[in-house]
Amino acid sequence: MISTRRIGLGLAALGRPAYINVGRTDALPEHRTAAAMREHTAVVLDAAYAAGVRWVDAARSYGSAEEFLAAWLGERGHEDVTVSSKWGYAYVAEWRIETEVHEVKEHSVERLREQWAQTRELLTDRVDLYQVHSLTTDSPLFEDAALQQELAKLRDSGVRLGISTSGAAQAETIERAWELEAGGQQLFGAVQSTWNSLEPSAGRALRAAHDGGWQVLVKESLANGRLAVNPPEQVARIAERRGVGPDAVALAHVLAQPWADVVLVGPAGPEQLRSNLAACSVELTDDELQELASVARDAPTYWGERSALPWH
Repeated sequence: MISTRRIGLGLAALGRPAYINVGRTDALPEHRTAAAMREHTAVVLDAAYAAGVRWVDAARSYGSAEEFLAAWLGERGHEDVTVSSKWGYAYVAEWRIETEVHEVKEHSVERLREQWAQTRELLTDRVDLYQVHSLTTDSPLFEDAALQQELAKLRDSGVRLGISTSGAAQAETIERAWELEAGGQQLFGAVQSTWNSLEPSAGRALRAAHDGGWQVLVKESLANGRLAVNPPEQVARIAERRGVGPDAVALAHVLAQPWADVVLVGPAGPEQLRSNLAACSVELTDDELQELASVARDAPTYWGERSALPWH
């Protein structure tokens, strides 16, 4: 039995009315007002806490996720919850489901200062890990000495820094970020990357980061819901044999990676959460792990399909 302490609750699907996850709509309130979504988020957070989950991941671009989380922490008084958040994207949809642009990315000193102040106002000193959101190889961060120094100030003040990655070149991004130093120290100490049965290309880099001392968080462990709603035949076959949902099998595949310190799930409701957590009771055999490895796609294909997912 794997401890639920290795599971983290991501709020990407709960903090805003629209997101790209499939299988999300029926699990949400009928009317996705801010008040309804805040109450619904609290229900999911309560269910996760009761199950033993003690990590919650947010971002400035997840709509009102930080606000919902701050309210829940204040109302419940939980002191044993680890909080991570991210800066770099700004949420611009103004609580609209149908809009041309939902979020805008900018890795700059100005954006860092602005968003860290906003995060601190809501979550005060509860943020354990603050991450660059969706770092890619072409990010200006790699060449922007002023931004690196601003991040180093934040690190030196006691805030643990990390990166999240996206895209087909995740492994290269991780390797480049590993080399960044300021004041004789590595700038970052954690990485949050996509790794799942369909997209395992960052695995070697994540293992190296873990072995080198970084904390590794895995995001999009269900491929934005695709592994739960439309699983490959191999995933569905193992799920039927095990008597669990395909989401539990896909998550068990991630949990079987020894370098995966925290595996983030993004349920849209408590029932989806319970189904996800069944993964903790699934210990895959070597044959099943080989079977699941066979469903992997090449990274450019995976990320191309992901970019085509609609916001809804």
